[in-house]
Amino acid sequence: MIWLIRHGETEWSLSGQHTGTTDVPLTANGEAQAKRLGERLAHHNFAAVRVSPLLRARRTCEIAGLGAQAVVDPDLMEWNYGAYEGLTSARIQRDRPGWEVFRDGPLHGESIEDVAVRARRVIAKASQAEGDVALFAHGHLLRILGACWIRLQPSVGGLLALSTASISLLGFERETPVIQSWNT
Repeated sequence: MIWLIRHGETEWSLSGQHTGTTDVPLTANGEAQAKRLGERLAHHNFAAVRVSPLLRARRTCEIAGLGAQAVVDPDLMEWNYGAYEGLTSARIQRDRPGWEVFRDGPLHGESIEDVAVRARRVIAKASQAEGDVALFAHGHLLRILGACWIRLQPSVGGLLALSTASISLLGFERETPVIQSWNT
């Protein structure tokens, strides 16, 4: 089973700013959320733990108690939002009315398919582990990964809300990849 674990709260996740490659820290509440994640994960053994290189994901993993086991994986980086980094959707829509990140993508950033290529590589690596894998990463990347897991277009990730410090489980029903739980 693959455990998708979104990092704790940051100032930018609170304000709705697109936070791709900017390395913003967790808020005090984000650190408390990470501690609660640790309580939820404490009795589970993972065959592998992978984490985004960005501070907010690494710190969440560390506070949750899995930092010593974690391997940094650049493929778990959040979507590069290019010119939209740090902007809210409302601000972007002033220049591009009706804009949606999962449909239209960012200006001068990664395409959704670029992110999906990385997500599929993460899935391939996780699938090689002999046991459960924990992935500490970011909202949009994990939503795209979830869509790719169930063999849908990456844009379907736009329909999969994901809260900070949430856990989602990807597994199988017989041989079919399924989402076993989402955003808990």
